[in-house]
Amino acid sequence: MTPKITSFTQRRVTVADGVALNVAVGGSGSPVVLLHGFPQTHLMWRHVAADLAADHTVICPDLRGYGDSDKPADTDGQTYSKRTMAADVVALARALGHDRFALAGHDRGALVAIRAGLDHPDAVTHLASLDVLPTLDTWDVLHGTTAAVGFHLYLMAQPPGLPETMISASADAFFGHFLDMWATDPNTIPPDVRAAYLKASREAVPSIVADYRASATIDVAHDRVDEEAGNRLRMPVTVLQQDWGAALGFDAAARWRRWAPDLEHNTVSFGHFMAEEAPAEVIKAVRDLLAR
Repeated sequence: MTPKITSFTQRRVTVADGVALNVAVGGSGSPVVLLHGFPQTHLMWRHVAADLAADHTVICPDLRGYGDSDKPADTDGQTYSKRTMAADVVALARALGHDRFALAGHDRGALVAIRAGLDHPDAVTHLASLDVLPTLDTWDVLHGTTAAVGFHLYLMAQPPGLPETMISASADAFFGHFLDMWATDPNTIPPDVRAAYLKASREAVPSIVADYRASATIDVAHDRVDEEAGNRLRMPVTVLQQDWGAALGFDAAARWRRWAPDLEHNTVSFGHFMAEEAPAEVIKAVRDLLAR
């Protein structure tokens, strides 16, 4: 049986033509939307969501192309742009009765959250990002041999065909590699949750690759337009981030300040899957953000 977030209800909500998202909803109060990362589903928020639901309506979707959400074919290179996925999130919140909401994202979900903040500033009241840089900055800081840590970014940026074939041939080994390498504590992801992540990922290879391919193509174009126009995140922003700068030679906080004038940037010592490994710290950061 697939694990669930305790006391949350599961729903399917239509957010675009032919696209419905699987979403877990719990609690009551001002809304907070939590977006998962790779190679995960909304289950990654199970600890954080349960706490926030004490005084917030907490909305945890599977992103389009992930988990039990719909996985439309990428026919035009825009189906999995972060702009399209951010529009899904705004449509989801509105369908549930919320025109304005706080938003937190991890990894891929953080990229969607950033785009939502840029495209829909009147909808997003607060924004938390867990362990990513904005798309333009990610590509800027990867260079030389240090870029090997992001080999999957380059693999899935290739034209359709080869990445999907290679990953599908050893899906559990591919996705399991990241679950193992990015967790500093092997007990962070229990066996039943790990099995759920692997099953969901192996069933979504084309859409996951399309999501990553978009981040090397159309997402870069969208970010560059915003950069040149001076478009910035106007809401309070909190960032939790491992010390990538020390490893790759850049100032993460300075890069974030270019996008978020009202910024609280925190370098953390726990691993990439921080909402699962260090939920108390993530909960505190989100609650502190909501109080700003």
